[in-house]
Amino acid sequence: MSVNIQLEWTPNPSTLKYVVDTALLPRGAMNFISKDVAEEKSPLARKLFDIKGVMAVMLGTNFVTVTKGDEGEWDELNDGVMLALDKHLTDGEAVVKPEVLEAWSAAAAVTLGSGGAMEQRIREILDAEIRPAVAMDGGDITLDRVENGTVYLHMQGSCSGCPSSTATLRMGIETRLKEAIPEIIEVVAV
Repeated sequence: MSVNIQLEWTPNPSTLKYVVDTALLPRGAMNFISKDVAEEKSPLARKLFDIKGVMAVMLGTNFVTVTKGDEGEWDELNDGVMLALDKHLTDGEAVVKPEVLEAWSAAAAVTLGSGGAMEQRIREILDAEIRPAVAMDGGDITLDRVENGTVYLHMQGSCSGCPSSTATLRMGIETRLKEAIPEIIEVVAV
C-alpha cells in the first residue's frame, strides 16, 4: 500500500516539507548536510541526496524536509523526492540504520540527564514549546551549550538558512528563554 505524502511550504524558500502518515523517528530530528554522512546513517536520506539539487535532508518524527541548492529545478526535485519517499516507505525499508538509531537514542538519553539546572530548564522549554512549533515549519532547534549566560543553539532543517530565522531566534526563542531564565544574556545560532 502506498504511503500518504503531503507537501507543505516552509518559511525558508529553499526548503520544502513532506509530511508522511508513518513514523520515521521516535522523537526529535536527524539532520544531514552531506551525502557521505547520509550514506553512513540513513538509507532514506542517502536516496534523497541522489536527487539533483538536494543539499540537505532533515528527518523528523513524521516528516522530511529537503533543502535545495543552486542546482536543479523545484518541479523535478519535488517529483524525485515524492517518488523516492513513496517507494522507500511503501517497501518498508529502514529510514535510519538500526545501529545508528540505537546509538542516537542512547546519546539523547544521556544528553537529557546532562548539564546543570539551567541547561535542563532550557531543554525543557525547547522540547515542550519551541521544537514543536518549529517542527510545524519543517525545522528543529537543539541546544549545543551554555557558556557565561549565552545559549548556543543548532538550527536545522528549514530553520537553517531561513530568512526569518534571525527574527525567530531573537524575538521568539531568546525572549521566551530570558523570560523563564533571567540569567540568560543572549541566544546565538551555531
